[in-house]
Amino acid sequence: MPTTPEPPKDEPILPVQTGVKAQEEEQSSGMSIFFSLLVIGICIILVHLLIKFKLHFLPESVAVVSLGILMGAFIKIIESQQLANWKEEEMFRPNMFFLLLLPPIIFESGYSLHKGNFFQNIGSITLFAVFGTAISAFIVGGGIYFLGQADVIYKMTMTDSFAFGSLISAVDPVATIAIFNALNVDPVLNMLVFGESILNDAVSIVLTNTAEGFVGSDVSTGWETFMQALGYFLKMFFGSAALGTLTGLISAVALKHFDLRKTPSLEFGMMIIFAYLPYGLAEGIKLSGIMAILFSGIVMSHYTHHNLSPVTQILMQQTLRTVAFMCETCVFAFLGLSIFSFPHKFELSFVIWCIVLVLVGRAVNIFPLSFLLNFFRDHKITPKMMFIMWFSGLRGAIPYALSLHLGLEPIEKRQLIGTTTIVIVLFTILLLGGGTMPLIRIMDIEESQSRRKNKKDINLSKTQKMGNAIESEHLSELTEEEYEAQIFQRQDLKGFLWLDAKYLNPFFTRRLTQEDLLHGRIQMKTLTNKWYEEVRQGPSGSEDEDDEAELL
Repeated sequence: MPTTPEPPKDEPILPVQTGVKAQEEEQSSGMSIFFSLLVIGICIILVHLLIKFKLHFLPESVAVVSLGILMGAFIKIIESQQLANWKEEEMFRPNMFFLLLLPPIIFESGYSLHKGNFFQNIGSITLFAVFGTAISAFIVGGGIYFLGQADVIYKMTMTDSFAFGSLISAVDPVATIAIFNALNVDPVLNMLVFGESILNDAVSIVLTNTAEGFVGSDVSTGWETFMQALGYFLKMFFGSAALGTLTGLISAVALKHFDLRKTPSLEFGMMIIFAYLPYGLAEGIKLSGIMAILFSGIVMSHYTHHNLSPVTQILMQQTLRTVAFMCETCVFAFLGLSIFSFPHKFELSFVIWCIVLVLVGRAVNIFPLSFLLNFFRDHKITPKMMFIMWFSGLRGAIPYALSLHLGLEPIEKRQLIGTTTIVIVLFTILLLGGGTMPLIRIMDIEESQSRRKNKKDINLSKTQKMGNAIESEHLSELTEEEYEAQIFQRQDLKGFLWLDAKYLNPFFTRRLTQEDLLHGRIQMKTLTNKWYEEVRQGPSGSEDEDDEAELL
């Protein structure tokens, strides 16, 4: 009777480092953490100086990337003199980006979408984000493929070309939104652009993963491939969105019925768990974690947030903003560092044609879709606004990380894609981002009276805008009676907004009793009084009161 062979006992199941190798790995990881924190610390000081000296015309992403370039050059000089070797520490790891840095950025974007305007304009936002991004990806990818076949630029396969077109179509929302906020444009248009730029990131990642799934496959290049890719994209998009939505709704029900309001630390801990939960689950079952965490953030902001105590509402909002800021800053700084830390393959013709295709793709996305939407919209998108939207289509952290994540062969193709992506990102951030404010003044987009007023008010500092105030809309203190009265007064609600106000909101959110309301206000007042007692330890109370009156 044959016996089954026993598994070898000399090899561990998991490749666990031990002894000297483990110590070396620990030291290397420690230095990488130290280097990353040092870079972020220097960038925080830089952003503080921008705010202090009121250099509001300069977007923070531009300043941080420029600082990263200077730091990279400095490290290169040190290495050339053989004074130190920081090559391993300054290398940007794609896994670190997708597992640690990107989830907080995307979740905070979804969590900040608490305006009713988002749901009111969901059709327009989806058109720009899904169809617009797909149009841009097809134009860039198709252009690269056909130019390669004509021997004008480096020749690439159709799947590789489409993968690059998809990743380079991810638009960075930071500068665009800062400009629109500074100009005080129509809030509905602001929400339209904001929603499109946030959904666009997730759509671009799913499109890139779709193309990457077909890299090296033997399927025929025709309708079969297209339909297969479309099916994969729809499964990723709707499956991930449904998973994120379901997780958000479960969190709302859980925090509605498990009343943790009197213990904010437990409440906050539960929110952090639910914030990261859909990402891990989606990635584990081969869906898009980014899409899941985005929709989870939107749903948790709309329902779960209002089941929290006022202290946790503020804590959640400020924590997410801080973590997202640090993650964004880290990515932009390493983007600047990467110029000197990665082996590059630079082809001028390939870079120039890619920049042209990116600008054309963005134009074919924005202008026709805006004209089409104007037939169905009460708030029209003006040609000047279309031009600003096109010009402000900056590329940022996500295309850069996606380019490092692509497993293209041979290695020179991967280096070419990485180098070209870095050049395009730097081109859009430094030239288009830096030129947006002069463009606004040249185009005379504001009326003369408001322009004189806004010359002092225009502020492209995202950090200062986000840190100045708590969103009052995110501090819900409506009792059951007040909520019912509010719904009764608003008879103009239609579609999803009516369904949400009438049935979904009452089911998923806790309406406060007078006792809950009183307890929340006492809790906030107690914390505020404690804080004042600690900070107001002056020689005499009267001086503090005088200073306070003077500040007010």
